[in-house]
Amino acid sequence: MPSQVASLAGALPQPREAVLDNGLQVRIIESRTTPLVSVWCWYRVGSKDERPGLTGASHWVEHMNFKGTAGIPADEFKQFIDRFGGFWNGYTWIDQTTYMATATKDALDQMLFMEAERMDRCLYDAEATESERSVIVSELQGGENDPDNLLDIEVTATAFKAHSYRHPTIGWLGDLHAMSRDDLHSYYRRYYTPTNATLVIVGDVEADDALRQVERRFGGISAGLAPSRVRTPEPEQTGERRLEIVREGTTGYLKVGYHAPAATDPDFAPMLVLDAALTGAKGLNLWASFSGPTPQRRARLYRALVDTGHAAAVSGSFVATADPYLFMVSATAGEGTPLDELRDLALAALDSVRADGATPDEVERAKRQLRARVVLENNSITSIGHQIGFFETVAGAGVLAQLPGRIAEVSSEDVARVAARYLATSNRTVGWFQPV
Repeated sequence: MPSQVASLAGALPQPREAVLDNGLQVRIIESRTTPLVSVWCWYRVGSKDERPGLTGASHWVEHMNFKGTAGIPADEFKQFIDRFGGFWNGYTWIDQTTYMATATKDALDQMLFMEAERMDRCLYDAEATESERSVIVSELQGGENDPDNLLDIEVTATAFKAHSYRHPTIGWLGDLHAMSRDDLHSYYRRYYTPTNATLVIVGDVEADDALRQVERRFGGISAGLAPSRVRTPEPEQTGERRLEIVREGTTGYLKVGYHAPAATDPDFAPMLVLDAALTGAKGLNLWASFSGPTPQRRARLYRALVDTGHAAAVSGSFVATADPYLFMVSATAGEGTPLDELRDLALAALDSVRADGATPDEVERAKRQLRARVVLENNSITSIGHQIGFFETVAGAGVLAQLPGRIAEVSSEDVARVAARYLATSNRTVGWFQPV
C-alpha cells in the first residue's frame, strides 16, 4: 500500500531505504495523491568543508554543475525538466548541497539520468568557469550592499573563531578571485560521489520499480573515497563580543547571536520551542524557515520591540545543523529609534527570559505553532523530499521521525534550562549596522 503524504501529527511515513553497492543512500516514499514525482539529490558538503583559500567552493561547484555534462549540453541542461512542465532548483549552505526536480511521473527516468550525469560527468569548461566567477563575485558584492545580509555575515564570523562555520557560503572575495578551474574540479571529484550522497524520491512511484531505475542510472558510478572530515571544534566563548558597522544607509539593524545546539543534541527541541516563544515558530529547516509569514504577534520579542514602536520588525533564526551553530535574533530599528536604545531593550528582554524562562502559556503556544508548521512543511511531495534529505544530511536517519515527539515532550522547565544555558551574556555576539 502506498504511504500517505503526512499525518495530522506531522509525522512522515517511513521511507523505503536502500544502499547501492557504490554507497549511494536511497530513500523512496510512495505517494499517489497526484501523478507527480520529486527527486532530490543531497551531498554532505557545504561551506563548513572548505579550508582557507577555497571558501565559496561548494557554492561555486553547485553553479558549475548546471553548466553541462558529457551527456547533456550546457544549453539544454536547464530545459531538461521544463519539457515535462516541471520545475528544478538547487542550493548550498553550511552543511549540504542539494539539487531537486519535480515533474510528472513519466519524467522520473529523465530526472534520474540528469542527477547521475551531474554526479559523475560534469565538464567544468574553462570559459564557463570564468563566466561563473564573475556571476558569483557580483552576487557577493550585491549581498554586501544589503546591510542586513552584511551584518549577518560579520556577526557569524565574529561569533566563530575556530570552526569553519565562520566562512560565508558564498566565500570570501580574495578566495573567489584566486581559485582556479582545477581547484573547483578537484573539489567536485572529492565530494560529489555516491558515498557522500543521498537520493530521495517522493511521489507516484512503485518503490521496487523506482529502485531498479536508480540502480540502472547510478549503479555504474564509481564509489569514490569517503571525504575526510577534519575540522576544529569551536571552543566555548568566554565573553560577550560586539561589533559595529558604520556605512551609508537609511535603516539601522541589530543582530544578537548565541551559540546553540546541533540537531542531534537533546537541547535542540527545547531550543526550537524557546525560539518560537521569543520570535514565533518558523520551519524546522532552511527551505521552510523563511517561507511564509511567522505567527509572532504574541511572541515575547515582538511585544517588547515592535508593539512598543522601537523596532519595525523582529525575527529569529534557529535551524537544524550538523555541528553547534547559532540562534540569531534580528531587529530592524523603528523610525526615530536610536540603535543603542533598541539594543538595550532587546538585550534586556533576552536577559529576562534567561533569568526567568518563558511562561507556561508561552511554551504551550510555541509548541502548538511548531506542530502546525511541521504539518505545513509536509504539504507536498517536494517539501517532503526536502525534509527527509535535509535532516538525514545534517543529523542522520531517524532524527526527523523523532522530532514531533521530542517537541511534544518539551516542558516549561526544559525551556527555562536552555534559556539559562544558551542566552548567557558570555555566549553572545552583538552586532549593529549604523547608517550614515
